[in-house]
Amino acid sequence: MTMRRMILHSVLLIHILLCSVGSYGEQQANESDLFFKNPIVESGADPWVVQRDGSYFYCYSRRNCIWVSRAEHLEDIGKAMTAAVWTPPEDAPYSKELWAPELHYLRGKWYIYVAADDGDNFNHRMYVLEGTSQNPQAPFIMKGKITDSKDRWAIDGTVLETADQNVYFIWSGWEGAENVQQNLYIAPMSDPWTISGERVCLSKPGHEWETHGNPLINEGPEVLKNGDKVFIIYSASGSWTDEYCLGQITLIGENVLDPASWEKKAEPVFTRTDTVFGPGHASFVKSENGKEDWIVYHSAKHSGAGWNRQVCIQPFTWNIDGSPNFGRPVLTNVSIPIPQRD
Repeated sequence: MTMRRMILHSVLLIHILLCSVGSYGEQQANESDLFFKNPIVESGADPWVVQRDGSYFYCYSRRNCIWVSRAEHLEDIGKAMTAAVWTPPEDAPYSKELWAPELHYLRGKWYIYVAADDGDNFNHRMYVLEGTSQNPQAPFIMKGKITDSKDRWAIDGTVLETADQNVYFIWSGWEGAENVQQNLYIAPMSDPWTISGERVCLSKPGHEWETHGNPLINEGPEVLKNGDKVFIIYSASGSWTDEYCLGQITLIGENVLDPASWEKKAEPVFTRTDTVFGPGHASFVKSENGKEDWIVYHSAKHSGAGWNRQVCIQPFTWNIDGSPNFGRPVLTNVSIPIPQRD
């Protein structure tokens, strides 16, 4: 081979190698776009995500404000642009300790349900904020306290809308005036900010897996529907413990205000593993194409982390009887396929 041909051959080989490396890099980049890794929010708790008009809205409290971020893709809620939608006044009964806000679209308006107090946890009650716009990132105003006639300690309020378009408030609260244990209660609503009847107790901590930590706790009730089936997925045991987990109550009767219409599952439905601790307080959304179901939950950053938590997501399926099958919490930094888009 002449010197000229050797030079031309070397140049061609280098060109092929560079093209191959470029194609491989593009392939790697494309593949990385198809996966994500938990956590999707590095620090956070009690995650509430809701879908509407092609967007995912993530509502949370931070620095004594309530914030709403908006993302096109579920896995991006921790990176999306966010807006402070409500800041409490300095000296009101609801100025401090804003816990577990939830964003709901009811009767043509946006509402946020949030637990708040005056700095003394004994005074925690549920409050309703009303949106001023069809855009949930616009400011909200205080609508008022939402309570039954007993007006006891209350947190983690959520809403159940039934097929007959009746609306019910579900929350975690104390039976009396002392912090002995937290139970789950339900009451009818006449409108998005008013409870119109007496509360009914749906669940008390009783199973062994519900009784880690003191006081005993059932909290974080969330409604999950599958066709005509209705479930309440709730959190059990102390949120500061590694044993925090999810339990399930199933509607088996017609009257949601009758405790006999609800059946508690004897075993937890989502629990810790050897590497994931304290998974709990979940919300549920569909993938963008509506074909997948996803659970959004928080977990402790490590064993013994207590309230130092992070937000994770993963898909779940359904059992033959129509109940949810959440599987086991996926270890962080494991590649997971993104929610389906098309």
